[in-house]
Amino acid sequence: MAGFRNFLKAGHAPTLGAAFFYFAFSCCIWVMNGAMAPFISETYHLSPTQKGVMLSVPIFAGALMRFPLGVLAQYIGRKSATLVEMSLIMVALLFGYFVVDSYSSLLAMGVLLGIAGASFGVALSLGSGSFPPRYKGLAMGLVGAGNVGTAVSVLVAPALAQRFGWQAVYGIAAAAMLLPLAAMIAFAKEPDDVDSHATLREHVACLFEKDGWAFSLIYAVSFGGFIGLATFLPSYYYDQFGVSKVQAGQLSMLAAFMGAALRVFGGWISDRWGGVNTLSVVLLTIATTLVACGLAGGSLVATTLLVMLCFAALGAGNGALFQLVPLRWPLATAVAGSMIGEIGALGGGLVPNAMGLSRQYAGTYMWGFFFFAALSLAMLVMLRVMQIRWTRTWAEKGGRARSAH
Repeated sequence: MAGFRNFLKAGHAPTLGAAFFYFAFSCCIWVMNGAMAPFISETYHLSPTQKGVMLSVPIFAGALMRFPLGVLAQYIGRKSATLVEMSLIMVALLFGYFVVDSYSSLLAMGVLLGIAGASFGVALSLGSGSFPPRYKGLAMGLVGAGNVGTAVSVLVAPALAQRFGWQAVYGIAAAAMLLPLAAMIAFAKEPDDVDSHATLREHVACLFEKDGWAFSLIYAVSFGGFIGLATFLPSYYYDQFGVSKVQAGQLSMLAAFMGAALRVFGGWISDRWGGVNTLSVVLLTIATTLVACGLAGGSLVATTLLVMLCFAALGAGNGALFQLVPLRWPLATAVAGSMIGEIGALGGGLVPNAMGLSRQYAGTYMWGFFFFAALSLAMLVMLRVMQIRWTRTWAEKGGRARSAH
């Protein structure tokens, strides 16, 4: 406990708290269409493929908007950028409340929800910016735990939709966004670190390095899998097992909460055991549990337990990967993390699409699970090949930080 108090005193704790609150609300909004997908699908009689497209649009849009928001943050400051973004999120939610009345306008709403998905890089950079290098990993992990907002969304949104209608949830969420907006104005201050003040060339530099692509592709499985599956699960539970729309959200919440909670643990265990070692176990666990999920389509209990284990691995993987980022890019951690987050998040859009296509053309979701399991195994092979060079150059064996001599 004394160590954690020392950590809080080392930086600006109110900014850290405001960044977490902002990121948690953003994650909540980002997956809102997924949380309400059973209601939306029933209203517009969507096919599995249409449902997959509807669920993937906010994920793709959010990933693509991360970089522009990062650039904006450099011109007007990270705190100001979050205020602009939250204001735009409120406008997007009001569009959903007043305008959405068809599948095409729903897809437009999905693009607007992507604004919320852009928050990752700015939130982590703002929250960790005032902390010294030895504490940045923990600060980024705590802000990143704002992923718990996805669990809140799949738990709360279906219950509200059941009572007030799914479009009313957009209006309720717009009003709720005033809370993180007020917290950011009242408690956050702009950090004075220089890591985030990078040029456009510096931002894209890691895309011209093998390591940059390796990290991004692994993150496409860990974080992409997390956000993609969190968005898809309410539909899967509802379609596959015939549970109520609210129960589908409750079951999805169990998994999403596991993923968010284990993110900090993934960073912590990676500091001690090594990020490469942790990611190796994570990727193997993801592949194994996804194959098992595909084969356990007849058992609600088995599926729920397997999905929770899968999400625990996904969350730990997110923390483990970002334990390695500052080791590989010690002078440009925020810049590299932002670009890895940008590319990696695109992987989340593959999940609902793969699931929808599998159901539409094979009559089962099984092949969608198998597809993402194969991607996880491919990333494991790549990691084991790449780590040979990593442990000769910038990391100790297993992916631990090099000891100072």
